Amino acid sequence: MIVRALLTELEAQLRASPVLAKSGENTRLDREARELLSTLMDLTPGEVSRRGEAVVDAATTARAIAVVQRRALGEPLAYALGSAAFRHLTLHVDRRVLIPRSETEVVVDEALKAARERTGGIAVDIGTGSGAIALSLATEGHFDRVIATDVSPDALTVAQSNLARLLPPHTRVEFRLGADFSPLAGIKACLIVSNPPYIAPEEASSLPASVRDWEPALALYADDGGMARYDQLLAGAADYLEPGGWLVLEVDARRAQDTARRATTTGRYTGVRLVRDLAGRERVLVAQARTGSPP
Repeated sequence: MIVRALLTELEAQLRASPVLAKSGENTRLDREARELLSTLMDLTPGEVSRRGEAVVDAATTARAIAVVQRRALGEPLAYALGSAAFRHLTLHVDRRVLIPRSETEVVVDEALKAARERTGGIAVDIGTGSGAIALSLATEGHFDRVIATDVSPDALTVAQSNLARLLPPHTRVEFRLGADFSPLAGIKACLIVSNPPYIAPEEASSLPASVRDWEPALALYADDGGMARYDQLLAGAADYLEPGGWLVLEVDARRAQDTARRATTTGRYTGVRLVRDLAGRERVLVAQARTGSPP
């Protein structure tokens, strides 16, 4: 089958899905078909569009049909493909971890900017999931080592597999199991980064079905109106940062101002600011630990 015909077939199967129609996720299916095929053919979506007359081999065609059948049942495309692009990495993802998103790429940008004057030191990623942030810091930053933590053993298994597959042997990334700061005893980091759960449980019904019904609840929801994890991170991070070290958090745009206010109220950070994503939403909090913060 040629590319053009296969794209038509993939899009037709997606448009015929009652699950996607019911969930309202049938508005960009032409783009999903191109993204699916571009991933399987190791091309950009633009290249796929330009190679409409190219022949797709039987194995790739069969794989594409299998993926689109899973997507038609409502499964997120990244899970059906088993991979998601994040910055310069292509990460393995499945239902054990959140699908990395473009907003989190902005978090990495800000973390690298904050630490750009520093060579060496320890960077920490709390709640690493697939390892997207930690592996990006390890490959793009200049840290002595990166420590990535997660409360989920399953998530750490996924992250470790991504490390082994994507980075050279002996890359200094260390994975630790545990909640909050419990895996960081004795650590003083120059940078702590986190994309914590920030959706209130009562908001679950407002989420797209592909998020609510497929992605891990442990990584989505936080108590206290979605603020519980922010409060824990803001209260504890300064204890594990060097004086002048940086805290960078992905934040819920609806609660960004409140999160910044709480960071300031702790009295343990200076230069608290919010950074907007490409859509203009306040999505990243950056703060610096005050010199002389209690050990």
